[in-house]
Amino acid sequence: MTTPLRIGIAGLGTVGAGVVKIVQARANLIAQRGGRPITISAVSARTRDKDRGVDLSAYAWEDDPVVLARREDIDVFVELMGGSDGPAKAATEAAIAAGKDVVTANKAMLAVHGQALAEAAEAADRVIRFEAAVAGGIPVVKALTEGLAGNQITRVMGVMNGTCNYILTRMESEGLPYEKVFEEANALGYLEADPTLDVGGIDAGHKLSLLAAIAFGTRVDFPAMELEGIERISIDDIHHAADMGFRIKLLGVAQMTGRGLEQRMSPCLVPATSPLGQLEGPTNMVVLEGDAVGQIVLRGAGAGEGPTASAVMADVIDIARGTRVSTFGQPAAGLAQSRAARASAAAPYYLRMELEDKPGALAKVAAALGEAGISIDRMRQYRHAASTAPVLVVTHKTTRDALDHARAGFAATGVVVGDPVAIRIEEV
Repeated sequence: MTTPLRIGIAGLGTVGAGVVKIVQARANLIAQRGGRPITISAVSARTRDKDRGVDLSAYAWEDDPVVLARREDIDVFVELMGGSDGPAKAATEAAIAAGKDVVTANKAMLAVHGQALAEAAEAADRVIRFEAAVAGGIPVVKALTEGLAGNQITRVMGVMNGTCNYILTRMESEGLPYEKVFEEANALGYLEADPTLDVGGIDAGHKLSLLAAIAFGTRVDFPAMELEGIERISIDDIHHAADMGFRIKLLGVAQMTGRGLEQRMSPCLVPATSPLGQLEGPTNMVVLEGDAVGQIVLRGAGAGEGPTASAVMADVIDIARGTRVSTFGQPAAGLAQSRAARASAAAPYYLRMELEDKPGALAKVAAALGEAGISIDRMRQYRHAASTAPVLVVTHKTTRDALDHARAGFAATGVVVGDPVAIRIEEV
């Protein structure tokens, strides 16, 4: 009889319970596809008596995930606890030291400690698989490490946080302000315990940093990520974008240039007719561009019990098959230390600002833009009732450095109130 692959699961939240359900409901199919049975030996979570909607009585229980990771009756440690440090990191390190392979959905841990963990795993002849850490059920990690391994990747781009996409599309479809939809998303359970991880772009930035490491053969460098969330996007911005044929998305872009590795996660305007522009609700989309393959678009559920558990099981089944792939697609010790670079490619920008309702205010703004070498494609002032006037400017192509120079010049005009909202118009 073929020896089963024995797994231990740490973390029995939505995803952990989903993995148990798949193992229980699809045992025969999994055995056929993996070439051997896959069984659960033991589990661990913070609360033992909680009703998780799944029968756990056949599995050993460990209160301490580190103890679970070291058990002799598990071959693969499945880490689904989350958190960049603490129990997740300690248990993962313990599993590697005990000779276990690791499957994890923990993008925060890998974004911070991925290089060290990958080196430890490979030194021990173990693997770390993390398909579930990026874009939920979309097999983007596998696409980069295996399906597109023969390509020089030129750009990775995508919408990687379903909560932000839900908020932005809901604001547009219902004409609701950001604050209202934020509360709605929170009530639906879409937001992390710390909402800044979602709306501040941090969660999506973690994911992009992992994809960039695979795509460009570099060490994970999340601290170099340029991050900007969606908190300042107003319903007026969404309406203005729609008038121009665009939609606003929290868009991640990573690309290697002669100046270094660009990594940015920020709101962008994208054409409404593009695949990214048509993305609705809590769905994710990743666009991969390679020199041989051209452009590949992957779309699907970015979170949730079923999609994320599906990704976890894909990794477990690969291990059962004997598939051994380096954590980031090539040996960790050979990954280059990237040089961080700001976005250098010129692009149009959307600017929204409040001006003092004074004669010559628009002329002063135009002069500040001209001083920075930025030409105006269109400018519009909207009707108002207060002492300030809302003004919309769309520039011709310019660089971020020039735009920052112009924004510094706005402060000296004496007519710009507050900090203008600047959103890149991305060519996709």
